[in-house]
Amino acid sequence: MDRADVLILGGGLVGSALAVALDAHGLTSIIVDPADPELILASGFDGRASAIASAPMRMFEAIGVAPRLAGKGCPIEGIRVSDGLDPGKLDFKPDAGEGALGHMFENRVLRAALFEAAQAAPGADMRMKTRAVSVERGATGVTATLDSGAVVHAPLLVAAEGRNSPTREAAGLKTARWQYDHAAMIATLGHERSHENIAFEIFYPQGPFAILPLLDDANGHRSAVVWTVKASEAAGMMKISPRAYLAEAEKKMGGFLGKLGPLSARSSYPLGFHHAAWITADRLALVGDAAHGIHPIAGQGVNVGFRDVATLVEVLVDGKRLGLDLGDPQLLARYQRWRGLDTFMVAAATDGLTRLFGVPGRTASAVRRFGLSAVDRLPPLKDWFMSEARGESGDVPKLLQGVTA
Repeated sequence: MDRADVLILGGGLVGSALAVALDAHGLTSIIVDPADPELILASGFDGRASAIASAPMRMFEAIGVAPRLAGKGCPIEGIRVSDGLDPGKLDFKPDAGEGALGHMFENRVLRAALFEAAQAAPGADMRMKTRAVSVERGATGVTATLDSGAVVHAPLLVAAEGRNSPTREAAGLKTARWQYDHAAMIATLGHERSHENIAFEIFYPQGPFAILPLLDDANGHRSAVVWTVKASEAAGMMKISPRAYLAEAEKKMGGFLGKLGPLSARSSYPLGFHHAAWITADRLALVGDAAHGIHPIAGQGVNVGFRDVATLVEVLVDGKRLGLDLGDPQLLARYQRWRGLDTFMVAAATDGLTRLFGVPGRTASAVRRFGLSAVDRLPPLKDWFMSEARGESGDVPKLLQGVTA
């Protein structure tokens, strides 16, 4: 089709989820992405994994993606936060009957499930290995010319292109951004003892060390590790042997998971922050990393993008019921209000935690440990943090409640 309700530039996790969610509500989309489908569906594991909170998991159930993920993710049944390996830890565990806080999935599993769901959606037209060479947003709609020569039209353009979104830049939507003096090293490793479906976040002055539970494989127990180091040390750490890496990781864990190994492929990337104060313009909405990029300290990155999806879909469905043009400024203003404050609060919280736990010295550490212990003993405050982790705080869109709008 050459006309649809929404034109989506970017078919990654967030863009594909948006296409499937729109289809579940009877709205059509054209998705344009330069990626090669064979690479998206490649079976090799590159060591990367993501924590999907319970609210986005409910959205996956509502839009029919959950069956494609059944049995492929490890439930997160608790989160343990500590300042180093000393006392002062904070434990989050759901009450009986509440269900897991979220699930850990290998990124390749998530990519394949969402991409295949978008391919199977009758109302989603996937244009892969294709780019938009020109895009015009006018009074009557959006027109894009693709490098294939095709011309496509829609009332609304959605940018889901990632952190360096050219559409955002072309629209003049300014972002606040800075780089942290940190890099994240990503890998998956096996271990002797079971993680018992618990995620661990250990804070060191050099940066957080996260251990995230994955399903066992043929080699036994395993977890994904996000190891934050000083930016100047990242290159050297990536060059050390697997044996040396595992020895250093075991020191960071204090040996509580026993002997470590085997080790997956490793990757590293610099950590930065960006936040667009305005996530809409004429006939344009930003979602996912095109709108905001945060530190992985709380594992909320892709979950914030899925919250964008749920919100935007509800706004558009409500607009269609009222007979409005899907690019109507009233609808975009509602999306801006709904998501603007939430994304700012999440971004500010993750940035604040990064800076707080990066303060060196015994006094700072003692204060942090006291704070963790205090939260652990205050059920209302602890419940609030758990609600944030689940993605259930604030004005929650219907899809995140598990129902279609």
